[in-house]
Order: sequence, then structure tokens, then C-alpha cells
Amino acid sequence: MSGRALSFGVMAEAYERFRPGYPVELFDMVMAYAGQHVRTALEIGAGTGKATRLLAQRGVTVTATEPDAAMLAELRKHVPTGVRTVRAAFEDLRPGERYGLVYAAAALHWTKPQDRWSRMAALLEPGGVFASFAGPIQLVEPAVEETVRAARAPFLESDDIPSPDGTPPGHDMQWPGTELQRSEWFTGVQQSVIERRFTMSARDYVGHLSTISAYLVLPPPEQEQVFRRIMRVLPETVEISADVIVHLARRRYEL
Repeated sequence: MSGRALSFGVMAEAYERFRPGYPVELFDMVMAYAGQHVRTALEIGAGTGKATRLLAQRGVTVTATEPDAAMLAELRKHVPTGVRTVRAAFEDLRPGERYGLVYAAAALHWTKPQDRWSRMAALLEPGGVFASFAGPIQLVEPAVEETVRAARAPFLESDDIPSPDGTPPGHDMQWPGTELQRSEWFTGVQQSVIERRFTMSARDYVGHLSTISAYLVLPPPEQEQVFRRIMRVLPETVEISADVIVHLARRRYEL
């Protein structure tokens, strides 16, 4: 796993504070796709457990896996009793128990592409559901976005995470749906978007940026400089979009 993938632990508390949770609409969407209430689920790269909480609080028995010890420690502070936690990267998981749902919340792009889908299928019951949900937090106002881009430019050209398979942003089907459509292990690939808008203070927006891997891998003096520069150009509050892009697929019954 890359250094950028493991950069979050140093900011585990900030990650918990500044990253938004997931709406009940997401839970309803996954269960509607499954066609029944899923009993057991495995989360890959659970972070501080925001998605784990969504499912566990609604009766799903969740096993949350996370490779970073600091993130896992923060997760354990917040999840309901009964959530099983395992320190492990996706590639460390071995076939054994199978789950009705395997999901990744803004974490799948950190997994290695080699054998990704055969590994995923091995963790699922036949007919079980795979779900991935993620989406960037973006400034709504183009003028504000441009001033932030200019302030960031001496340190970072972009803070986006590019599509792992090179799918362009405007394509009808985004990654990982594109890979799932090509996989022999999965069928019924669906892509949906849950639209969300928030207003947050400039300070909280910069707090959110402090949890983004592109900034976390900068040397600390550069981090301080770029956050100061961005803070100076922001209005007191900013409007952001935090759409959740959801991909769902079903493990084939016969392989």
C-alpha cells in the first residue's frame, strides 16, 4: 500500500471531525438493490467508521477492516458495540467467512488492481452485493474555486484523485463501475448519485483539506503555507457539493 494511502493516520481525529458521514438514503439504496435486509457486511478501508456506523446502527453485523492503527483506534471510539474490527489491508484478507455485502467508502482506489475483483468475489456469498461509494467535496462557486486553485498552485497542481483506470470525468459510467462491467465475477452493475450540498465555515473547509492525501504527503512546512494561503482567500463561509457516487454490483451465483 502506498505512502499516500497510509497518510491518513496522522490526521485520524481531523478525519473524524471534518469528513461528512453518509446519509440514510445510501443505506436504503444498498438494501433495495440487495432485495432484502443484508445480515452481514465487511468494510474495506473503514477509516474512522462513518460508513460502518450507518449500517451497524440499522442492524447489520459489520466487520470493519482498516490497515492504519490510528484510524482503527479512532473508529473504535465511535462504532456501536458488536462491530468487529480488524487491522488489515484488503490484500491481507484471506477467503474464509463470506458476507452478504462487501463495501468500500472512499477507500477502493487505495486497493491494488491485481486480482481485485476475484479477491472481492471470494469474500462474498454467491449473489452477495458489492458496494462502493465516494465522491469529492467541491466548492460550488467557480470564482471561489479558482482563487483556491491559484493559492494552491505553488504547492499542488491538483488535489484530485485521478480515476484508477483512466476513465474521463464526463463518462456515463465512472470507475469502479467500468472495471466491474468488465469483470467476470460480477453482474448487474449500477451507478447512482446522491446529491448533497453543505455550507461550512472557511476554517472547517481548510480542516477538511487537511485530511486529503495530496496535502498530507507535503512536507509539514509546505502544508502550513498552503493552508494559510487558502485560508486568506476564502470567504467566511463556503458552499460545497458533497455528492455520493454509488456503485453496486452482484457476485455471480455461478463462476
